[in-house]
Amino acid sequence: MAEFLTTTGISYELEKLIKNSEEKLFLVSPYLQIADSLKHLIMERDLRKIDIRVVYRKDNKINAEDMSFLQELTSVKIYAHENLHAKCYLNENTAIIASMNLYQYSQVNNREMGIKIEKEMEPELYNDISKEVMIIIQTSQEPEFSVKKLKKEEPVISKKAPIINRKSHPESNKGFCIRCGTNLKLNPEKPLCFNCYKSWEKYGNSEYKEKFCHVCGKESTSTVEKPVCYSCYKKAK
Repeated sequence: MAEFLTTTGISYELEKLIKNSEEKLFLVSPYLQIADSLKHLIMERDLRKIDIRVVYRKDNKINAEDMSFLQELTSVKIYAHENLHAKCYLNENTAIIASMNLYQYSQVNNREMGIKIEKEMEPELYNDISKEVMIIIQTSQEPEFSVKKLKKEEPVISKKAPIINRKSHPESNKGFCIRCGTNLKLNPEKPLCFNCYKSWEKYGNSEYKEKFCHVCGKESTSTVEKPVCYSCYKKAK
């Protein structure tokens, strides 16, 4: 049975839909201004090489930052549709049809309504929506223009990162990647392995929450700005 959604419900279910996508992710929205939180989720799906399609209205100018973000993703195909007014978000299991564009302002300020359909509960309705989305994609065009990618400044490492007393550390050169937990050289100014750093540098958000302590490797909320857990920080001091 379809589930009715209000503005906050649409935002919440859209995040879940993106996060749970394992095979495909289709985002159909006339206007685009993608929130940073959704960019991170889309980027994670892109790393898994799933089929990602983004469709927007042809006469709408996407800001350079969003277009640059989409162009840098390896699994994303971008389409422009002449008269697009539909808003639909779809993965292999769930579809959301809503009044809300994939637009950050709308998520925060507008009064929106929508419905969520689960394929398992309503396969015929889901398939009808999926077919219509494919028709929209097939009748769209890939943009002929290319937005120049934005130059990214080198990440600035915060001076707040603690100085580790390596003499007191039993394995003075051993550290851990704060995103994936793999071993690397201990250096709080460079707490990410090469692969995770390449993903991180697309946004350069030094406050983005990671998963592990750089020093002890235990699960802990950390950031590039503060890569060490409280316990290791206290020991370092």
